[in-house]
Amino acid sequence: MAFALADALAPTPLLLLAAVALDLAIGDPEYRWHPIRLIGRMLSAIESGLRRIGADGYGGGIALTLALATVWIALTSLLLLGSARLHPLVGAAVHLLVIYTFLALGDLLHHVWAVERPLARHDLAAAHAAIARLVGRDTAPMDAAACRRAAIESLSENLTDGVTSPLFWYGVGGVPGLVLFKVASTLDSMVGYKTPRYLRFGWCGARLDDVMNYLPARLTWLLLGACSLVVPGCSSVKAWRIGWAQHGVLLGPNSGWSEAATAGGIQRRLVGPIWLRGVMVTEAWIGDPADPPASSRADLVRAMRLVATAGVAAAVLTAWLVGR
Repeated sequence: MAFALADALAPTPLLLLAAVALDLAIGDPEYRWHPIRLIGRMLSAIESGLRRIGADGYGGGIALTLALATVWIALTSLLLLGSARLHPLVGAAVHLLVIYTFLALGDLLHHVWAVERPLARHDLAAAHAAIARLVGRDTAPMDAAACRRAAIESLSENLTDGVTSPLFWYGVGGVPGLVLFKVASTLDSMVGYKTPRYLRFGWCGARLDDVMNYLPARLTWLLLGACSLVVPGCSSVKAWRIGWAQHGVLLGPNSGWSEAATAGGIQRRLVGPIWLRGVMVTEAWIGDPADPPASSRADLVRAMRLVATAGVAAAVLTAWLVGR
């Protein structure tokens, strides 16, 4: 396989498809030196240093974002360029590993199915433990139907953040674009909170994540509608209509597009009553008011099929576009 040094950082169709196949077959590798864990540790170390010198406002947050992005793009680029210089096959292997590590479709499906397995044997406590790894809401008030809805919501929201956005930025900017997106995503998950501690300090990272997800989120809405044409029991018309009309029901500029489109696509209502620290924070529903709430194993399976189809379609489309 030809893998020139000049192409070491560029998007490569065959490596992308191979990475997606690995992700679906194996899932996300869990090991101590996983890049996302390392990014998180470096983020915490830089944050501690900035706070020690009093840089805990907007300026400190911007410095954190610039430092983390610069270091990780530089380190990853040097690793790929060095391995490609060593041997083209070594460079291709490292490139493949980077893409595989930063995609999450297989792992996402695995974690969602981990909610269904205990529900199938009527073990609600185990289902609560599984759903708590996906969402931050109170799990004690949740029955089996609410667990399945929460799993579908996490599945659809993370389709953008864990699959289509990484694919988009890999296609646009190669490995540096992919790494920048994962840095932004990590910043948002660790410091992007509207609390007194992070309201200003986490602003830059959260806004960068919003900007980088903006176009992919809307493309994901279109893709979910298109994929609903081929997934049994789904409606493309509802996916597009509900996604367009109800994406603003959920907080944030991006997550509502894929969640509302999924609700429309699988023809089931999602969300419903949610408790956080003992307080009901919402009773809102998304989806066609004429559709029943998602509640059954079949509803969850249909959502998994739709999201898996959309994720694979996004990868194939990205590979085709960068290979032209």
